[in-house]
Amino acid sequence: MSFDKAFNEIKRGADEILPEAELVERLQKGQPLRVKAGFDPTAPDLHLGHTVLINKLKTLQDLGHDVTFLIGDFTGLIGDPTGRNATRPPLTPEQVAANATTYQEQVFKILDPARTTIAFNSTWMHPLGAAGMIRLAATHTVARMLERDDFSKRYKALQPIALHEFLYPLVQGYDSVALKADLELGGTDQKFNLLMGRELQKHYGQTPQCILTMPLLEGTDGINKMSKSMNNFIGINEPAKDQFGKLMSISDSLMWRYLELLSFESLETLARWKREVGGGRNPRDIKVLLAQEIVTRFHGAPAAQQALTDFEARFRGNAIPDDVPEIDLAVGAAGLPIAQVLKQSGLTASTSEALRMIEAGGVKLDGERVSDKALCLKAGMSGVLQVGKRKFARVVCR
Repeated sequence: MSFDKAFNEIKRGADEILPEAELVERLQKGQPLRVKAGFDPTAPDLHLGHTVLINKLKTLQDLGHDVTFLIGDFTGLIGDPTGRNATRPPLTPEQVAANATTYQEQVFKILDPARTTIAFNSTWMHPLGAAGMIRLAATHTVARMLERDDFSKRYKALQPIALHEFLYPLVQGYDSVALKADLELGGTDQKFNLLMGRELQKHYGQTPQCILTMPLLEGTDGINKMSKSMNNFIGINEPAKDQFGKLMSISDSLMWRYLELLSFESLETLARWKREVGGGRNPRDIKVLLAQEIVTRFHGAPAAQQALTDFEARFRGNAIPDDVPEIDLAVGAAGLPIAQVLKQSGLTASTSEALRMIEAGGVKLDGERVSDKALCLKAGMSGVLQVGKRKFARVVCR
C-alpha cells in the first residue's frame, strides 16, 4: 500500500490529528509506532460506539504498528469526569475486575489477539505509590486543570469538583509515559487528557506522542451519543437478529456516518455506493450490506445471513415502501404511549383508533405485531411503524 493511501486510511473518519506533520514524519520513517487507546471498564458490555476507536486500532495494526489495548482498571477506580456536570461515582475493585474480563473477550472480535498487547494501568500506578502520585500532581496547577471545559463549566456554575477528579487526566497522561506511546487515540471529548500525555512525556524526557481523535458515534436516534443510558445503543454481544434490526432502523443519512466509522469497506467502495444511491439505488440495499458486515464481525457469516432472512421474512407480503416518511417525535423524559405515537405520526386519526387497531392486531413495529396497548416509546428508540397494510412511518424518538 502506498504511503498516501495508508495515511488516508489512518485519517479516515478522524476529527483531528495533532500535530499532523509530526505524525507524517514519524510514519515516513517506516518504523512501527507504539499505539495505545485506553478504555475504563465502566460497564460489562461494549457497544458500537466503543468500536470506533477499536476499529482505528485495527487499521493501524493491519498497517504494521504495535497496538496496546489499555484497560483502565486504576482510572476506573477514580471515575472519569469527562463531560460530567457532577462527580462520577468510582467503581469498586470487584466491578472493575469483572468488567475488564468481558472487555478482553469482546475486543478480540476485532483485533488480532496474537498482535495485541493488553495492558492494565494498575500495573504502574500501584507501584507509583502516594509519594509518586504527589510528584505527578506537582507537574500541573489548578489553573491549568480549570482550563478543561467540563471543569471550567462546573466551577463557574458553583458545582462541586472533587480533588480526586483532577488526578484522572494526570493518570491517563502518565499511562502514555509508562507505555512510551508514539500515538494515542481517543474520542473528541478526551482531547485535554490526550494533550496531558504529551506534556507529561516532555516532563519525563520522552518524545511526546501524537494524538488522533475520533468523533463520538451517534446512537440509533441520530442525535445523542450512543450510550446505554439513552437506550440508543447497539451492543457487541447483542443477538445477531437484534443487531441487524437496529442497524436497519437507522436513518439513511446516519447510515453514511456508520459506514465511515464502523465499516472496513474501502473509501473507494463507499464513494461508489454514494454515487449509486445518488443515481437512484435504494439506500436500503447499502444498509443491508452494512448490517451484514457488522453482524458477521461479531457473530459470523451464517448468523448474518440468518438475520437477513429473518428480517426479510418479517416484512414479506407487507414490503416497506421506498418512500417511508421519517417522523421525529419529542417524547420527553417519561416517553410516549404507543397510541399517542401512532396519532402524532399521522398513522391513525386518534388515540382511540390507535387502540382499536392494536386490539385488532393491525399495528406492527419493525415487523413485529404490537399487542401491548401500554407500550411506551422512550427517547433514543426508533423503528418502522405499520398500521394496516399500507400505512408506514419511520419514527425516531428524541
